[in-house]
Amino acid sequence: MFWAAILDFFCIPFIVFISFMIILSAVNKSVGVRRAYVKLLLKIFEFGRLSIESAAKERQKLVGETIFNNTQDRKLDDINLSYCKKTGRTIPTTNGNTLISRDSVLLPTSNEPTASDIESSSKDEEIRFNLEKCLDYIKAGVESIIEDEVTSRFEAEELKSWNLLTRTNRHYEFISWKITLIWMTGFAVRYFILMPLRVFVCFVGVVWLTVCTAIVGYIKDGEYKRRMVDQVLGHCFSVLSSAISAVIYYHNVENRPTNGICVANHTSPIDVLVLMCDKTYSLIGQRHGGFLGLLQRALARASPHIWFERGEARDRHAVAERLKQHVSNPNNPPILIFPEGTCINNTSVMQFKKGSFEVGGVIYPVAIKYDPRFGDAFWNSSKYSMMQYLYMMMTSWAIVCDVWYLPPMYRQEGESAIDFANRVKSVIAKQGGLVDLVWDGQLKRMKPKKEWRELQQVEFAKRLKGD
Repeated sequence: MFWAAILDFFCIPFIVFISFMIILSAVNKSVGVRRAYVKLLLKIFEFGRLSIESAAKERQKLVGETIFNNTQDRKLDDINLSYCKKTGRTIPTTNGNTLISRDSVLLPTSNEPTASDIESSSKDEEIRFNLEKCLDYIKAGVESIIEDEVTSRFEAEELKSWNLLTRTNRHYEFISWKITLIWMTGFAVRYFILMPLRVFVCFVGVVWLTVCTAIVGYIKDGEYKRRMVDQVLGHCFSVLSSAISAVIYYHNVENRPTNGICVANHTSPIDVLVLMCDKTYSLIGQRHGGFLGLLQRALARASPHIWFERGEARDRHAVAERLKQHVSNPNNPPILIFPEGTCINNTSVMQFKKGSFEVGGVIYPVAIKYDPRFGDAFWNSSKYSMMQYLYMMMTSWAIVCDVWYLPPMYRQEGESAIDFANRVKSVIAKQGGLVDLVWDGQLKRMKPKKEWRELQQVEFAKRLKGD
């Protein structure tokens, strides 16, 4: 009897909560709990910021009090420095914590000719090149090895302020007893209250999606089925969005896609959930197993999608042909494509593949930008599995993002597919406040193409020759 009473005490609130959530999702209503939760988090983050700044000022005061005590040591250092200047000896110095000293000058500043220049003057008349001209290439190469534009786009975005999560780049949880108390409370809330609840909601959402799509799949194709699919998928994805406490702001909804191809920047598999909460799309991609495979099979029962095996996905002509067949049918929903082909860390947009821009017709650009203060939505697939990623999402504060529907775009006369793709990419980057990069996102997993290396070698040879 005792355990039965305990079970009823915990189960009944869960059942009531899930039923209430499903009813709200079915009628497309919200009571504003998640938005109020996000506003509360912002106030807590602001309090933490002020506490960190006050603690930093106190440390500066302590440092100021110790300056007088270090005066004698500095005088001794000055004496040692003057002694070393007279004797020609050197004292080892450091440049702080910086890895790259970008202000250093590699090229000589003196214009006076040296003995080697005079001796080689006759040779310079025949071969006009200066070896010193390659030093800036060497400097740029070393800097790129340490920190380049591509690799940094596949790491978690650095935050300007701390969000009380230990997985971020700053760790202030023990800076004061108030911050420590808030951090411990937040840890308990996220791991012992929100996480179990979110896991349960996710389980219910996946089961509900599977059941609903199976039922809708038996309805005869037609206008009625399309309306039912829109309602069912919007309802099911709204339930799934509760599993990550998603707060989504949609802008310019008058530009919402109606047919054709919808392209968006890619940060995470959650991008599909974010967009499907507002509009039904057909999806294209490689067949997966596990959790993603379960969702793919469920979606395929209710609406038309294009799934490829690994070998078929590499056949560009087969992909383009199936894409054209889908777009040519006006009854099919718009197909959602992520032309980057991989997830980028919410700071940039990388090279778009030209395949989806060769099909023809209308292109609907969509820009997605996540707020990293509440949780990092980026999925580093080379580092984390899907289950590890879901675990990180469910232990974050929330997933907050903005979605901008941009006006439809058409390929201009005489415009190549590559130019069209770059034009769409620049519009998405500008609207989302993202960096527009020309690099291929597949550099995350493969080496640069041979043509790219040869092009850089040609440019380097021209520079050495003085062209």
